[in-house]
Amino acid sequence: MMMTPANPVDPARELRQLVEAGRFREALVEHERAADAGGRLMPEVALLGATAATRLGEFSRGVTLAEAALERFRARADADGRMRAQNLLGAIAFANGRLDDAERAFGEALELAQLLSDTRITAHASNNLGSVAHLRGRPDLALSLWRGALLAYQRMGDRRGTAQTWHNLGLAFRDQKDWREAEAAALEAVRHAEQVGEASLVALAILGRAETHIEHDEFALARRELARAEEQLTADDDPVGEVDIRRLRARLALRAGHPEEAATLALAARAKAAKLGLPQLEAECAAIAAVALHRLGRSAESSQERDDAIARFDRLGATGLREALLRELA
Repeated sequence: MMMTPANPVDPARELRQLVEAGRFREALVEHERAADAGGRLMPEVALLGATAATRLGEFSRGVTLAEAALERFRARADADGRMRAQNLLGAIAFANGRLDDAERAFGEALELAQLLSDTRITAHASNNLGSVAHLRGRPDLALSLWRGALLAYQRMGDRRGTAQTWHNLGLAFRDQKDWREAEAAALEAVRHAEQVGEASLVALAILGRAETHIEHDEFALARRELARAEEQLTADDDPVGEVDIRRLRARLALRAGHPEEAATLALAARAKAAKLGLPQLEAECAAIAAVALHRLGRSAESSQERDDAIARFDRLGATGLREALLRELA
């Protein structure tokens, strides 16, 4: 007689716990173990591995695993799995600067979420579509999507989503030079991120506050927040966050009147962003370098960085960032 184990082992259980705790490097190790233990064909195992890889900036690995998960979810007619895989693929495409692909994937995830009445993924996809709209210079649409996502997260008591969305709203308010609202949004992002306790999320929220201080010429406060963010990232493997800190240190030096330091920091950050495959960060670092070199009278080098930044912004459709660079060089 065939016997069925009373407590069948779920290869994804420990992996899921590690991802939810933000322990992404350990999660990738556990992904390999879970795959070898019989979970290689489980789409949930592949999707969790893809999530961990993506959070560590290993986008190629993330795409491979997420696409494998999506294919298996489709074979099983699993709409919930397809929805989550599409949202992750959209996040990877966004990070890689493939905004058309990102918008398409987020849109498909949103349609599935609404069909399934899944409030959480509806909020995730709306939040992500807001980021695409913001980068492409559609602030009203971005604010509408982010505010809708925020309400959904608050109703669910989802602090991680709430922190991420307050951070995004802070970007919009900062672009509008509404310093009071930008600071309030950044404080809310930090408060909720600290409740979650995930180091990379706390660092992201703190960096939003630091950038507000930089653009408002509050340099001492900005330095303090950047140091706090660095302390968070020493305990967490977050290469994307580390590049963002370098970018903001370069921006701080530029705003504070130290163009030589700004150029050095920006070019180093740009090289790191290029290595990780982060075109938006690479373009933003090139823009800082262009302005710094211009102020140093190094016209040929400045023009090279300017042209490269503009070409990248144009490919991204980042009209606001392009216009901001040209204003600083005028």
